[in-house]
Amino acid sequence: MSILITGGAGYIGSHTCVELLESGYDIVVLDNYVNSCPEALERVKKITGKDFKYYECDIRDKEGLDKIFKENTVEAVIHFAGLKAVGESCQKPLEYYDNNIGGTISLLEVMRENGCKTIVFSSSATVYGEENKVPFVETMKTGTTTNPYGTTKLYIENILQDIYKADNEWRVVLLRYFNPVGAHESGLIGEAPSFPNNLMPYISQVAIGKRECVNVFGDCYDTPDGTGVRDYIHVVDLAKGHVKAIDYILKNKGVEIFNLGTGHGISVIELIKAFSKATGIDIPYKITEPRSGDVAYSYANAEKAYKVLGWKAERDVNQMCADAWRWQKNNPNGYKD
Repeated sequence: MSILITGGAGYIGSHTCVELLESGYDIVVLDNYVNSCPEALERVKKITGKDFKYYECDIRDKEGLDKIFKENTVEAVIHFAGLKAVGESCQKPLEYYDNNIGGTISLLEVMRENGCKTIVFSSSATVYGEENKVPFVETMKTGTTTNPYGTTKLYIENILQDIYKADNEWRVVLLRYFNPVGAHESGLIGEAPSFPNNLMPYISQVAIGKRECVNVFGDCYDTPDGTGVRDYIHVVDLAKGHVKAIDYILKNKGVEIFNLGTGHGISVIELIKAFSKATGIDIPYKITEPRSGDVAYSYANAEKAYKVLGWKAERDVNQMCADAWRWQKNNPNGYKD
C-alpha cells in the first residue's frame, strides 16, 4: 500500500516525500514538472536511501491518473499539485481555475473509480480572507478570498466537504498552512522557483548576488513597521505535519481541518533582518507598490493540530534562514547545478 503524492517534486512535496519515507511509508509520486524538476526526487532518494516510483503526469489527465492507480495500490493521496502564485493568479485566473479546480475534480473522479477515498489536501490560509481577525482559527467563516489562487483553494475545500456529505466513506483532511520557508538541513532539496514569487527565495537570491535588492511590496499596512506580517513556518515542520495528517486520516473517517503554522507573525522587514543576522550578509531592500491580493496580517492559531495530531512547529526563524541560505549557497541555480 502506497501514499500517492501529487506535485511531489515541488518544494513542499519533496520535503514531505522525505518525511513519509523516513516514517516508514511507501510512496508514489506524480508531477508534471511545470514548476518543479525530477532532480528533486532523485535527491529525495539520496537523502533517504529509499527508492520509489514517480510519473510525469498532469492532474487533468484522467487517463494518465488512472494508469497510476491501476499500476499501484494507493491507500491515500496527498494533493499538492497546483499553481500557487498569488500575483500571477490575479493576472491569469482562468489558468488557475482550470488547473487547480479542474485538475482536482479529475483526480477525485479517478480516485473514486479506483476505490481510493482518502485524501489530505494542501490548502492555504488565504481561505480566511480579509474579514477574519488574526490569529486564524479553523472554525472561522471562510468565503471572502482576495485573489483567484485563494479562491481555488476555497472551492476545492468546499468540493471535498461536499463529497463527504454525499458519501461518508471518504476520509478528508484539509491542511491550511501559512508561509513555508527554509530547506532540508542536508542542503540537497529546497525552494527553486524560476522566478521568486515568495519572500525567502527572493532574499536568498539577493544574498547570492543574483538580484540587487528585495522588493518589499508596500509599507502602508496597519502593522508595526507597515509591512505585511506572515506566519513563516519551516518547510520540514510543515512536511512532518503531513505525516501526522496521514497517520490520523488512515484511522478516522470524516472531514477535519487543521492550521499548520507557528502561531505568531513576522513582518517582511523583520524576516529580512533575521536573514542578515543568521547569515552575516547585508540584504538591501526597497519599498514598492503593494501587491494585488495581499492582506496585512496572516498568522495561525495552531492549537488544534497539537491537540488532535500531536504536531507543532519546532524550528525558529534563525534555523529557517540558515537552512534557506545553505540550500541557496550550495545550489545557486537550483536543481540546474
